[in-house]
Amino acid sequence: MRPSPHHARSARGLLGALLTSLVSLAALLTTAPVAQADTTICQPFGTTTIQGRYVVQNNRWGTSATQCIAVTDSGFRITQADGSVPTNGAPKSYPSVYNGCHYTNCSPGTNLPAQLSTISTAPTSISYNYVNDAAYNASYDIWLDPTPRTDGVNRTEIMIWFNKVGSIQPIGSQVGTATVAGRDWQVWSGSNGSNDVLSFVASSAITNWTFDVMDFARQAVSRGLAQNNWYLTSIQAGFEPWQNGTGLAVNSFSSTVNKGSSGDPGSPGGSTACKVAYGANSWQGGFTSDVTITNTGSSPVSGWKLAFTLPSGQHITNAWNANLSGSSGAVTASNVTHNGEVAAGGQATFGFQGTSSGTFAKPSGFSLNGTACTSV
Repeated sequence: MRPSPHHARSARGLLGALLTSLVSLAALLTTAPVAQADTTICQPFGTTTIQGRYVVQNNRWGTSATQCIAVTDSGFRITQADGSVPTNGAPKSYPSVYNGCHYTNCSPGTNLPAQLSTISTAPTSISYNYVNDAAYNASYDIWLDPTPRTDGVNRTEIMIWFNKVGSIQPIGSQVGTATVAGRDWQVWSGSNGSNDVLSFVASSAITNWTFDVMDFARQAVSRGLAQNNWYLTSIQAGFEPWQNGTGLAVNSFSSTVNKGSSGDPGSPGGSTACKVAYGANSWQGGFTSDVTITNTGSSPVSGWKLAFTLPSGQHITNAWNANLSGSSGAVTASNVTHNGEVAAGGQATFGFQGTSSGTFAKPSGFSLNGTACTSV
């Protein structure tokens, strides 16, 4: 039986409407933005890249229990963190995001490793999300080595503990306190058997911060754990969980390493010969110090940073003719605009005032741009 003309037109109209709908749907699928699902990594050492410039790593090495992270466009979060390890030992993992090189895996376009003497600034920022039902730290890892190696373990690890929850503590023992990058820290020093570890522990949780990695690298130099001709190999941010950890997240991370010439005051030149005269006037509860740096080398110094450690009980309250990083413990004094150039045989002077307790003593040594000076 043939369909009536009415039925035939109805069928063609229905087919036409259907085709029109399909075309409209195809256009919608072509032009509408498609939501991107997070990348989930559960492999112990699985990695991926974000923003075309950073590597995110699961980095589960201390336990066989499952750990998974969901990688976002700007960071990652821990979605599964099974198992636990004793809090008096090593953590179970270090899920993290980094700029630089880690066991031969270098982030795209990185200019690390870079010699410390060639770096003017290394600005970085972080935003963390914390949980309470876990034992963990939130830490930056800054790795330094005498060579520009991209594999294995570097010589010195600087850890910045933004937060800690549970009965955990850094490697080694507390060796004092310091003010670095405008914040006060407990300072711990020790070794894990394969490298030196210098840790800075915040007194309370820091959730967001922008700072210069070089402020902490200079601390390592001033404490004899690195030299200015060593290399910065990677800048990493993440968590070390001992127990649980689900919900911990790096919301965002950025890291840039800016290089400058030896003539740039922000990027002091390399090794030089120097001597330092330290004159002090002390009284009960206070002191003033006048410091004279003499360039005993044959080349001018363009931009200087003098590192030294104040004896216990001393605290700087103000200074002149220098910018200071740190007010107690490890201190770095850097030139101001008018005294950054020190000719061969020339001098630069600065001073500071402070409070003191106990028997007054002078710093035991000085390092100019990473090179030890003679004290007179």
